[in-house]
Amino acid sequence: MALRSIAETAEQIHQQKISPVELVRECLEAIDRLNPTLNAFITVAAESALAEAKTAEQEIRSGNWRGPLHGIPIGLKDLIDTAGVRTTAASAVFRDRIPAEDADVVKKLKTSGAVFIGKQNLHEFAYGGSSLISHFGPVRNPTNPDFIAGGSSGGSAAAVASGMCYASIGTDTAGSIREPAAICGVVGLKPSYGLVSTRGIIPLSQSLDHAGPITRSVEDAAIALDAIAGSGENYSEGLNHGIQDFVIGVARKYFFEDLDSEIESAIENAIQRLAGLAKAVRDVECPVEQDRTVFNAESRAYHRDKMASSAELYDPETLRRLNTGDPISDADYQNALAGLRRIREKISGTFTGVDILVTPTVPISPPRISDLLADISKLRPAEILLLRNTRPVNVWGLPAISVPCGFTSQGLPVGLQIIGPPRGEHKVLRAAYAFEQG
Repeated sequence: MALRSIAETAEQIHQQKISPVELVRECLEAIDRLNPTLNAFITVAAESALAEAKTAEQEIRSGNWRGPLHGIPIGLKDLIDTAGVRTTAASAVFRDRIPAEDADVVKKLKTSGAVFIGKQNLHEFAYGGSSLISHFGPVRNPTNPDFIAGGSSGGSAAAVASGMCYASIGTDTAGSIREPAAICGVVGLKPSYGLVSTRGIIPLSQSLDHAGPITRSVEDAAIALDAIAGSGENYSEGLNHGIQDFVIGVARKYFFEDLDSEIESAIENAIQRLAGLAKAVRDVECPVEQDRTVFNAESRAYHRDKMASSAELYDPETLRRLNTGDPISDADYQNALAGLRRIREKISGTFTGVDILVTPTVPISPPRISDLLADISKLRPAEILLLRNTRPVNVWGLPAISVPCGFTSQGLPVGLQIIGPPRGEHKVLRAAYAFEQG
């Protein structure tokens, strides 16, 4: 199983001690072995991946090493467009859809020399936090397949955690990178709004959609962000500078309410560890906005024509969610959009006196798949709770990461969420790295 980090593997590839072709074969073997159970991939690009790996190998032998992603097998959530390879959004609506052009993130990954190994399963149209609703069947948790993998980027998190690929690019509208990363025991990074282009990604809500990496280490997340960000900054630089000068804000109100006791214990232990690494820790309050007008208006607008012509192709639960609530007028939408902009302008004030915020990523343990399938009415309330702590960060547009911080008595992973100020990716990554190493 390919459980090495990108950082260490890249060095071995650069020194020609490991071949990209070997890496792809290892990942394909893991997919053959594990995907029938976990259902993480919808499309496996075995032939093209091997061809890309051979090209990468030849380029590196010729002295043309492009950087740490060159020759590394990476997966993509199956709502990220790939030219000539179907992109389904896990829906029968798009089961035969083949884009003509790559999404911007795919173009950037290709420039970096990454090898594309396949498209990963998700919650249909990314409208859910369980990856239980998919035309291609539910994704299962690699720690224990009886449990959900989280969502909507469930297939991406499960694939990375189980060694089917080295990293994946997911999307996050209310927590869809961080929540499955926490539940599957890997690292999930949601960058600042707009830092990574979402052009060529099937939208859920364009004002809240973010794209970012899911990896097995914080350093790997920084490496992936270096490749896909539009800023030109080097996010891998300064990772190991420590956080002895950081003041950490703990957002207890709202984010710590009604926690599972085992999650609470793991998070308090994590805060104690951070306290030993940082200058100070203090409690802070954050303004949490629960209005969903922008989300509801934008998700319906994208699906309106498709629902009118192909309603029967949607899963009934997705259709129900899209039809929930009253129609939203353009005036109400514009007012809500203006409100969202004001929230994003004001949020930097929360960081007066603190460098980062920490919260539990997910407040409860993931439910069993069988329990949810036995009573589908339990699904939406469970997902709303699972995404409770991640959703506000999409409204704020701030960078945030989930890092593993322990396990429940059932052996299921627990995640710690670290949130940074506007465009504060360097701080988020430094804190996450210090915690991971410390």
